[in-house]
Amino acid sequence: MKKIQVGFLVSYDYSYLKTALPQVYKESDSIFLAIDKERKTWKGESFIIEDEFFQWIKSVDVDSKIQIIEENFYCPELNSMECEVRERKILSEKMGIGNWLIQLDCDEYFLKFKEFVAFLRTKDHFLDNPEKNQIQISPYLINLYKRLDSGMLYVEKTSKVIVATNYPSYKIGRRTRKRVIYYKGLVLHECVSRSKEELEMKFSNWGHDFEINKKALIEKWESVNENNYKTIFDFYYLEPERWKRLEFVKGTTFEEIKENLDLEKIMPTSFFIWKKNFGQWFKDFFV
Repeated sequence: MKKIQVGFLVSYDYSYLKTALPQVYKESDSIFLAIDKERKTWKGESFIIEDEFFQWIKSVDVDSKIQIIEENFYCPELNSMECEVRERKILSEKMGIGNWLIQLDCDEYFLKFKEFVAFLRTKDHFLDNPEKNQIQISPYLINLYKRLDSGMLYVEKTSKVIVATNYPSYKIGRRTRKRVIYYKGLVLHECVSRSKEELEMKFSNWGHDFEINKKALIEKWESVNENNYKTIFDFYYLEPERWKRLEFVKGTTFEEIKENLDLEKIMPTSFFIWKKNFGQWFKDFFV
């Protein structure tokens, strides 16, 4: 049977993997952790991974599923997005083309991964000749915006996120620009719900660093709170209006937040997803 292969890009925010990895461990056939050999970000800045993290990996890998891939993923002649795409392609080659290639970031917590795997199994025919039948699979992100004393601010509307493909012809991040199959599922994204120091590190070193106004983004992030979030708008870092409004959920841990979110209300409807998939099929069929 074709395998369910999961890969994580591990860098300065490696600690989030302690929440992300357990969500996918049981249903994965193998899990690959890509770590820069020299501990460099895509911008060439240095980071440290404590030894305790690798001890934790050993302790949770009860079925010997986890492989650590250490290579030089930072290339000074490439910009940060080019470094990201290169790393993702290298990682996918290690994961094995001909399998389901699921790539997640350490700050992405897949909800109900078992159901997602069952959905992928209904699409296994796309693995028979993947290069000629390239597809991408997209569930939806709940983007977490800011931690407060009593809970979390998150973006009101979900956004699509490409997490899986049958062929890794990545162009921007995980996107291949091939046909998208939308999936009615959710991923909690610890996007900018970090400390100010962590946020500055992220904005300086991720694949979109050259596209954003870091100072303005952090100032807005600092200003919003539980009392004023309903009066402030446009929060997205590239096209602000894409994150129009925020909502609030009580809870300080992943489990509390997951329990208190009204997932059915947040989830796109089945009809909406059907329309999206029909449009993608129609476009793919006639192009």
